[in-house]
Amino acid sequence: MAKKPFEDSRLAKYLDQRILELKPKKNQSEIAAEAGFANPNMITLLKQGANKVPLDRVPQLAKALDCDPAWLLRLALEQGEGSTAAAAIYEIVGEPITANERAWIAEIRDASSDSDPRLTSRSQAAIRGIFGK
Repeated sequence: MAKKPFEDSRLAKYLDQRILELKPKKNQSEIAAEAGFANPNMITLLKQGANKVPLDRVPQLAKALDCDPAWLLRLALEQGEGSTAAAAIYEIVGEPITANERAWIAEIRDASSDSDPRLTSRSQAAIRGIFGK
């Protein structure tokens, strides 16, 4: 069987995992309808990596998957444009920031009394320690 063009992408793997997590709440046809896809099989094609996620569908698809649209956009850019092109886009317009990342930034601002603290080796080590790295 021929390999699908996007089957190894992080986005295809994420979709497969997320759809499994949502299975008790909704099926793929419901996800497809909420995302605005006329063909319910489109979700199967996306999660199997046969098709790439159209960038104009990211907001609706994120809502249907109950996930952060910035995270989904990052994965879609990486999948559709490649990691080098995605990096160039991020360099120009900035990397999309998820709601979870915005919460971390808000906490850093609050903890530092909004003093714009520099990332030192000590603070970097503390953050990495939180994640066991």
